[in-house]
Amino acid sequence: MNLLQIKHISKAYRQGLLANNDISLSIQSGEVYGLLGPNGAGKTTLVSQIIGLAAPTSGQILLDGVDIIANPAYARRACSFQPQSQAPIDGLTLRQAVEMIGRMRGGQKHEVRRRTDQLFESLQLTDWAAKPGHQLSGGVRRLAGYCMAAVVPGRLVILDEPTNDVDPLRRRLLWQMVRQLADNGSAVLLVTHNVLEAERSVDRLAIIKQGRVAASGTPASLKQREMDCLRLELILEPGAALPELPPYLSRPVHTGRRSISRLSLAHVDQAVVWAQHLRKTAAIEEFSLGPATLEDNYVRIVGQAEIPASAHPEVNHELSTALVS
Repeated sequence: MNLLQIKHISKAYRQGLLANNDISLSIQSGEVYGLLGPNGAGKTTLVSQIIGLAAPTSGQILLDGVDIIANPAYARRACSFQPQSQAPIDGLTLRQAVEMIGRMRGGQKHEVRRRTDQLFESLQLTDWAAKPGHQLSGGVRRLAGYCMAAVVPGRLVILDEPTNDVDPLRRRLLWQMVRQLADNGSAVLLVTHNVLEAERSVDRLAIIKQGRVAASGTPASLKQREMDCLRLELILEPGAALPELPPYLSRPVHTGRRSISRLSLAHVDQAVVWAQHLRKTAAIEEFSLGPATLEDNYVRIVGQAEIPASAHPEVNHELSTALVS
């Protein structure tokens, strides 16, 4: 059953700038749904409308069948939210911050304490429980934001870049906790531009580009267009120039020392010999050859078009001050 239904949502800002342009999607209870896209694609604007901080120019948003454009207070009760900005917990200990939000969301004192202990143990945060917020690292503060959203989870839990600054071990633990939220009945909306993490974590996803849904489906279905080719990834030696690519390598994407190209199965042997030669001559540090990933399809759809995160200052300001409510 669809818990959240977004129907033809558009949001126009000053001078006719469209932050969202006819977005439609639905999220079911018990699933993790990914919202992917580059900075400025319209993800944050959409989140602000779901939790009732901004009204769309047109369209409809239903949460549990309730029109939350007409009744934004219902959205704030039914949703718990981890914003992209760090949780404002200065002046509180980690435990005080999480338990305060749990009580504000209607949890009973003993149940909030039990759930807080469970979250801290699962994320290996117990040693920081009594430390004041200003003494916590960025990664621990990020996990604090997650705990504040999950201590009394809403029917819909929205996590905006939940793994930023989090170390690899706790990042893995966090994804396990996100899965548990869905398994316990909440719908989880994961907002991210980390495609590799999304591929492992979501049940379905939508890729947002310039305010529109450019593609949607399961990770497997979105990889289908890339399944007839392989990907060759090169990691250049520090300071080395990118070598001239042979003609059988197509659609190259270069980022820093990393270069990824496509090739057909017929050219695998040639590509391996070529890459081995580059490594022997110290042109590259390493290479890998494997099947296409969701990231490959994401790059094909989104390309290099990114809008600065400051493009929609109204929404950035609203969400920078938003907390779980």
